[in-house]
Amino acid sequence: MAKAIIATTKAPGAIGPYSQGITANGFVFASGQLGLIPGTGEFAEGGVTGQTRQSLTNVKQVLEAAGSGLEKVVKVTVFLKDMKDFAAMNAVYSEFFTENFPARSAVQVAALPKEGLVEIEVIAEA
Repeated sequence: MAKAIIATTKAPGAIGPYSQGITANGFVFASGQLGLIPGTGEFAEGGVTGQTRQSLTNVKQVLEAAGSGLEKVVKVTVFLKDMKDFAAMNAVYSEFFTENFPARSAVQVAALPKEGLVEIEVIAEA
C-alpha cells in the first residue's frame, strides 16, 4: 500500500496528532474540517451557515492538494453540534454538491473541537 500524507496551507493545520489528509489505495481520506479560516484560528462568521461554507471550502482545498476534487467525493460525514442546524447546513452543502451526490451521514455530537458548530470529513477518489 502506498500511503502519502496531504498537507496544505490553504486549509487549517491539524490541531492534534493527525494529518489533514491521506492518500491510500486510490482514495483520499480528508480529516474532519471545522469552519476555521486558514491561518487565523478563527471561525468563519455567520453561525452554522458560515462555518459549513468554510468547512467545505477547507475540504475542497485538502482534496485539491491531493490532486482530487469535490466531484470525486464518494462519502461525506457531517458532524453537527445541534441537529436543528441540519436544514441550514444542507442549504450550503447543496451549493458544493449539485449532482451525482456522494453517500452521506449527518449526526449530532455532544461537542466539537474549539466549540465548532459543524465538522465535515470526506472520502474521495484520488
